Amino acid sequence: MANSQKVEIATIGKVVGLGGELKLHLQTDFAEQFVAGAKFTLKNGQSLEIDTYNPNRGLVKFTLYNVREDAAVLTNQKLYLSQEESRENCHLSENQYFWFDIIGSEVIEEGKVLGVVKDIERITTMDYLKITTDQAFVSEGLATSFYIPYIMDVYIERFDMEAKKLYTKDAFLLLEAS
Repeated sequence: MANSQKVEIATIGKVVGLGGELKLHLQTDFAEQFVAGAKFTLKNGQSLEIDTYNPNRGLVKFTLYNVREDAAVLTNQKLYLSQEESRENCHLSENQYFWFDIIGSEVIEEGKVLGVVKDIERITTMDYLKITTDQAFVSEGLATSFYIPYIMDVYIERFDMEAKKLYTKDAFLLLEAS
């Protein structure tokens, strides 16, 4: 994973029961990658392998962590994959993109650069693009940042992944209202 940025995909929660099961808080839409034998990395580079995963209860058990006390050391740790591993493990539908592909993209509307996607935040069930406003609009007195709901064909016309450009419509109205 040294050649690729890490992608945070889950946070390990508290130990549940005596057998080393832990609560798993997903930060991905691709729960199907949590299967027996799947390997993930911690921030310190340590590799963890899933022994069992119960998606109905959100519980995971890692190989070699068979008792409560051993598993407790994993609480609050983050699980990571490389961007390449994410691409291999997760199968996207049409008009779906990884957040790491969208972040850093220019936001363009009617030929004008509104800003750059700084981050993506999930609020309830909706994803919002957090945009750092282009300095030209900030100098006109507009907000330094604003949000665009990630709704295809409403605010998002298309995304050019190769050029890292996100084409929008009506997003300038959101900037003006911010």
